[in-house]
Amino acid sequence: MTELLPLPSLVVERLGVLRERPIEATEKGFGSLRGRASAASLAAARLPLAEAGLVFPLLTLRESVLASNLEAMAAYCARAGVALAPHGKTAMSPELAARQLAHGAWGITVASIGQVQAYRAFGFARLLLANELTDATGIAWLAGELAADPGFEAYCYVDSPDGVAILDTQLRRHPAGRPLPVLVEIGHAGGRTGCRTDEQALAVAKAAQASGTLTVAGVAGYEGTIGGSSEPQTSTSGGSGGVVPPRELSEVAAFCRRLRGLADALGEALGDGPAPRIVTAGGSAYFDVVTRELTAGGAAPVQVILRSGAYLTYDHGFYGTVSPAGRGAAGAPALRPALELWARVLSRPEPGLALLGAGRRDVGFDAGLPVPLRVLGRDASTAGWAITGLNDQHAYLRLDAEADLAPGDVVGLGISHPCTTLDKWRVVVVLNDDDQVINAVHAFF
Repeated sequence: MTELLPLPSLVVERLGVLRERPIEATEKGFGSLRGRASAASLAAARLPLAEAGLVFPLLTLRESVLASNLEAMAAYCARAGVALAPHGKTAMSPELAARQLAHGAWGITVASIGQVQAYRAFGFARLLLANELTDATGIAWLAGELAADPGFEAYCYVDSPDGVAILDTQLRRHPAGRPLPVLVEIGHAGGRTGCRTDEQALAVAKAAQASGTLTVAGVAGYEGTIGGSSEPQTSTSGGSGGVVPPRELSEVAAFCRRLRGLADALGEALGDGPAPRIVTAGGSAYFDVVTRELTAGGAAPVQVILRSGAYLTYDHGFYGTVSPAGRGAAGAPALRPALELWARVLSRPEPGLALLGAGRRDVGFDAGLPVPLRVLGRDASTAGWAITGLNDQHAYLRLDAEADLAPGDVVGLGISHPCTTLDKWRVVVVLNDDDQVINAVHAFF
């Protein structure tokens, strides 16, 4: 078992306040409790889910699975000799991010300056903004935060001379007291941000290093959009993913080799810095390929940082098929789905159909529809059951006409793509393996 690391005192203090804070009656599922619940009180009561005074639909996390996934990924990174900066945008939960830090995470990745601000509000001391920062107000705020707290580390991306100039201009107007570390981002044709050629990347790196307000800390990229089928955005069929084409894996590997080579080229162009330069990539789908290629060796030592985030909750769909474990990759960490959406049966209006009280407002559907898992409090088989469609507040459950399911029953659903499910909830209940409510975590989307 991984030895847990101590958390920054400010994180501990502010999470302690959050744990005692009453959960508002306006949060989904908590209206009947009228602000009388908190994470601490739920943990103390340990009531069965069916008796906890909550209403459905309700999103839950399974504590034993969270703990297992944390251990598995920490052990994988330790064996591979890589650092982990899990993507905090997945859940936007300071409680979950703190657990990742305690399991050895190098820092927390974020996708926007607003997310930086959310995690800073809870005292997180090292944040990697895996994106370009061109917002003048955001840059000014970040500069003030860096100036006020010498222990705070922040990183962001650059991919153009224009982006470098925006950062430089604002940091001269609002001095941070020290250079802001930046990572030169590379991209690929048709992808998102990032320099399209190595020549562009080197030019951006030289401009950043010459600015005086920035320092080039390394290189970054994102492989998840390569091949088109890996980014969960458009599928609406049940059970997405499947076997990843070998060509796609080959293209991911080539992209990572390019990223590693650029780190060596930076050393030649800018000179070796005081510490190994950072090389970072790795969503939750191909982190095995990223790890293999970025640790394969080069002209200079580097610090490889993975940014996987969805590993913590995993899923019953997209990542369950395309992740290293889903693909059967050797040495992959054994991850399991931790998220479940619980919904009451509203109606059995015709044979073979049940309508559940949960829909697009409650669960992600961009990378596959929810999967029926079980009926709360009953040992009923869900074999052959399928969610075939979602409205805003309804799920269409197809099942045998003779299935023992009636209005008022509660069905547990597995989800595909946790990012677009978690962002629909601000408080997520945590269950033990006996379906007792033992905690709650907050999400700040």
